[in-house]
Amino acid sequence: CKLSEKDPSFWNKWAQSTLKNALQLQKLNQNTAKNLILFLGDGMGIPTVTAARILKGQLSGKSGEETQLEMDKFPFVALSKTYNTNAQVADSAGTATAYLCGVKANEGTVGVNAAATRSQCNTTQGNEVTSILRWAKEAGKSVGIVTTTRVNHATPSAAYAHCVDRDWYSDGEMPAEAIQAGCKDIARQLFENIPNIDVIMGGGRKYMFPKNQSDVEYPGDKKHFGTRKDGRNLVAEWTNRMKNKQAFYVWNRKELMSLNPNNVDYILGLFEPGDLLYNLERNPDTDPSLTEMVEVAIKILRKNPNGFYLLVEGGRIDHGHHEGKAKQALHEAVEMDRAIGLAGLLTNIHDTMTVVTADHSHVFSFGGYTSRGNTIFGLAPMFSDVDQKPFTAILYGNGPGFKVVDGLRENVSTIDYQENNYQAQAAVPLSMETHGGEDVAIFSKGPMAHLLHGVHEQNYIPHVMAYAACIGQNRDHCMSSNGASGLGPALASLTALLTLNHLFC
Repeated sequence: CKLSEKDPSFWNKWAQSTLKNALQLQKLNQNTAKNLILFLGDGMGIPTVTAARILKGQLSGKSGEETQLEMDKFPFVALSKTYNTNAQVADSAGTATAYLCGVKANEGTVGVNAAATRSQCNTTQGNEVTSILRWAKEAGKSVGIVTTTRVNHATPSAAYAHCVDRDWYSDGEMPAEAIQAGCKDIARQLFENIPNIDVIMGGGRKYMFPKNQSDVEYPGDKKHFGTRKDGRNLVAEWTNRMKNKQAFYVWNRKELMSLNPNNVDYILGLFEPGDLLYNLERNPDTDPSLTEMVEVAIKILRKNPNGFYLLVEGGRIDHGHHEGKAKQALHEAVEMDRAIGLAGLLTNIHDTMTVVTADHSHVFSFGGYTSRGNTIFGLAPMFSDVDQKPFTAILYGNGPGFKVVDGLRENVSTIDYQENNYQAQAAVPLSMETHGGEDVAIFSKGPMAHLLHGVHEQNYIPHVMAYAACIGQNRDHCMSSNGASGLGPALASLTALLTLNHLFC
């Protein structure tokens, strides 16, 4: 440890300063939230948060454990119970319905309640539930979706779609009977359900174009060709519909960064045929980072005097874990934390409620009595006392990292376990690692953030955010002077009236 850490006064001063800050929280922020931002780290369980914190510190030359993530600085923290109505260990679709629509749902379904059955088209109608993004739009706010996955992937799709199968990306992925029964694919719902979503950024180009149409960026690669059987070009339809507005379609970083957000009211940015590349593999000339997308999004959305709702997904934390590639997953989490920091600089804590959470965890862990400052991707300081071989601190409960050499566990010292795509060892062999079932954290700051405290059902999140912003079903406290968040504005109006009265009497 550092010399200063050996002195008790170092720890005492730090604790006292933290205590002083904590005492300030007695004065609760009960303003009305003009803006709402939800950062969703897909698959970002608590072990992932801790490991990302250490990585963030180590990337700047520190030992890492004492580092603070941007989300660590949020004053209020709660736990979210992530189970789906039919699943103990959740998936990203049922959870998205919970934290966006306020209703728990079955795994694999988006924007429908638990009476809807996965893949059964005829259970859709009458079971649709609306999202906080729609509530915000209907209240006159600007709304945006920014993700590192396809824009019609599970997380973003619950914001606008009602679909009994998260995999119905375009009609090319739907069974014929579902199309005949009148079910719509998710890409189509993105453009048809909520008119004029102000900001849409992520991947998923191929689902917007007719089958076999070549991709603008990878013209020779068949796997990136369009997938739509209905022959529709949804991008062209969007461009045509928006031609009299300040609306722009962009497909690469250069086009995005050349825009002046002051002259943009609507943006559709589709930067890859499928998901965006991992941040470690991203080509900075062609693909924007999550932080860059968030910056443009907020600068466009905040022009609305009524404020905005923005959903930001660090979606590929989840993919890194599924592939057993902890290095990719943790770098994705650090990048999302960077975006959280930037969003904080571009907004004001007095009128912006920011929530950071995860949809579910993973069977990712790190341990092994590693010493202080041990590289997060490094070895434990001991050998196994059973098979006498070294092991990495990071391990998975299951997944593709299970390897047997000559009937025994692979010796990790014979390979490069710090390589970007190294798959950490797993206890049970699976082609894809699974989600974890434990609670995840909810970090919050800004107006009414204190309502996210304790242990909550995941579907509580949008109800709190809507209450803070006076949108959706909880608006009584905004209209009257006896409710908390309406109190400030009501008193201000009363004072103004009395002053005018005094002046004119």
